[in-house]
Amino acid sequence: MKQVTVLKENGEQAGQVALPEKYFGTEPSEAAVYYSVNATLTNRRQGNASTKDRGEVNYSNRKPWRQKGTGRARAGTRRSPIWRGGGTIFGPSPKDYDVRLPRKVRRKAFISALSARATEENAIVVVEDLNFDQPKTSRAVALLQSLGAAEGKVLVMVDENRPIAWKSMRNIGRVAMKTFNECNAYDVLLADKLVIEKSVIEKLEQAGDDRSVSGNKEAAADGEK
Repeated sequence: MKQVTVLKENGEQAGQVALPEKYFGTEPSEAAVYYSVNATLTNRRQGNASTKDRGEVNYSNRKPWRQKGTGRARAGTRRSPIWRGGGTIFGPSPKDYDVRLPRKVRRKAFISALSARATEENAIVVVEDLNFDQPKTSRAVALLQSLGAAEGKVLVMVDENRPIAWKSMRNIGRVAMKTFNECNAYDVLLADKLVIEKSVIEKLEQAGDDRSVSGNKEAAADGEK
């Protein structure tokens, strides 16, 4: 098992913790990661682009002018696509881009992403706790600096919802804070550094073979279903 130093809020060391081999030491599956990331990005598409065809534009069905004798081309309706304000030919219409992945594939992809990041130097930081007494962005910035996450994208993983800590970090555009069960493979790979609360590691060690832990709520987080 890989040993990681646990840091306090001020950056001081508070011992070491072993990353569970089951989540941070497996052989990454590139295929599972590919399908997971592709599903996440696809499900983020809104699919609400819409145009009106000739049957939907708001014009009368009256013939603009008589068929013969005017010297102009024949015209049957102002809804024609060749007229200004007429319908659109083969335009986009609302579409559902929903992609559903098997739970085992999502879980394998998430574990693969964690294992890949664990092999990188200083990519994972374990913090003792993130119990903020009041929302304060400056405190969150100082915390990240003391943890060595002053630059780049940062993913903060906590074991449960912490509204005060989240409010302290939401104004930092490069930082995303989620519970461990809300994270997915794309979140892990997108971040330059992972800041994981110590209680998350402890729960993973106690989870054993419990499949309810590790990314099963990806659908609720980012639409990966």
